[in-house]
Amino acid sequence: MPPSLPALTTPVLLLFFLLSSVSASSLPLEDGIRVVSAEKRIDLTGPIVKVFLTLKVENALAASDASQVLLAFTPTEVEHLAIVKATRAEGKRKKKTYLPLSVEASDLAATPNGARLYSVLLGTPLKPAEATTLEVLYVLTHSLEPFPAEISQSESQLVYYRDSAVLLSPYHVLEQVTYIKMPSNRIESFTRMDPTNRAGTEVKYGTYNNQVPNSYLPILVHYENNRPFAIVEELVRKVEISHWGNIQITEQYKLKHGGARHKGVFSRLEYQSRPSISGASSFKNLLARLPPQVHSVYYRDEIGNISTSHLRTDSQQSELEIEPRYPLFGGWHCTFTIGYGLPLQDFVFELDDGHRYINLTFGCPLLDAVIDDLTIKVVLPEGSKNPQPVVPFLTEQHLETSYSYLDVVGRTTMVLKKKNIVGEHNVPFQVHYEFNPIFMLAEPLMLISAVFLFFVACIAYLHMDLSIGKSS
Repeated sequence: MPPSLPALTTPVLLLFFLLSSVSASSLPLEDGIRVVSAEKRIDLTGPIVKVFLTLKVENALAASDASQVLLAFTPTEVEHLAIVKATRAEGKRKKKTYLPLSVEASDLAATPNGARLYSVLLGTPLKPAEATTLEVLYVLTHSLEPFPAEISQSESQLVYYRDSAVLLSPYHVLEQVTYIKMPSNRIESFTRMDPTNRAGTEVKYGTYNNQVPNSYLPILVHYENNRPFAIVEELVRKVEISHWGNIQITEQYKLKHGGARHKGVFSRLEYQSRPSISGASSFKNLLARLPPQVHSVYYRDEIGNISTSHLRTDSQQSELEIEPRYPLFGGWHCTFTIGYGLPLQDFVFELDDGHRYINLTFGCPLLDAVIDDLTIKVVLPEGSKNPQPVVPFLTEQHLETSYSYLDVVGRTTMVLKKKNIVGEHNVPFQVHYEFNPIFMLAEPLMLISAVFLFFVACIAYLHMDLSIGKSS
């Protein structure tokens, strides 16, 4: 059994807690908000860390309305933070609804211990003595550390995860509890503090009462996680629009296994004869969810077409199961390309003012994958101008010109870039543009002209050949 890191000692935790408490008063509270109750659920069952917060907040002491609630993250969490989403619960029981809220990075001064603040805009301000419940989801990537860092083909993968037993918050928290969910019963070790309980695959910290602002109790868990760590280092998606009835999408992947690195020699015989034990943390297939209207699907790499793929379609979605040429172990890489077509009428629409827009899904179709660097190139038909993207989050944007067959002036291409992409980024986005239908005649006219010139050249050649024959 691989060695595990010793649990943090209680004196160290108390010292860290006291230092956090001493510096808590340096941050002014916003509108007298306090957290009446907080429940934190950490999902460690996959390669991506998902944290769910249920916060009951109250505008307790303010003489005015509160328009925002602040969330605090450590510098390490900010570095790996992929997305933050928040909703506000309205109504009671069966009539309860959840209203989406805007979340943005706060421009307030630095907080104790370097924590970074994010602001949840409430929409409807919270009146004095009024309380509301917020549901928050944030996703962390590259936050699970394999330990040991290298494993053989027959070993299971163990990872570390570090967090806090209490909620890091700029507000007083009256009551809180933290749950950590792991994929299996094999938990090598976890930090123990009073009170701590374990039930099967779940560890509970708390309940803790009356925590001062910026409290932090570091914890560490060491557990088995054999889920494939699919990391797409770079994904380039090219979307080519043709107003003659088709949209062609090409996706180029640079994939690696981000888990514990493989050591030793790979045995294909052992891998196939003992599939449940040998290479438990490796993966030999991936699942991509595509639109239900896909056609002309292909899957290939530098060598050529890869036949080990299966496409299942229905009225709701299409699932493409792909297998690389070899199973991927920790630290191994592969590159491949997925391509498919979509019907124009289901994704490109025309507005009353003559403008057109394409409606597609952002993100990556591969399930449970982290995309380090995503580039989407929307190649508009020749003659299009004034493209305007509508994306529900910040992206890098610029224009470039692409050339294809029979193009004269080139095609305007809107390029969108974003880093650290997860499944929660798979939301619709649009690109609006102007298009003059007269440009649809450009390619047919060029083709007709080329055929005509070829015919004229052939006639001229035959005529010249006959003339020479008479002279001789």
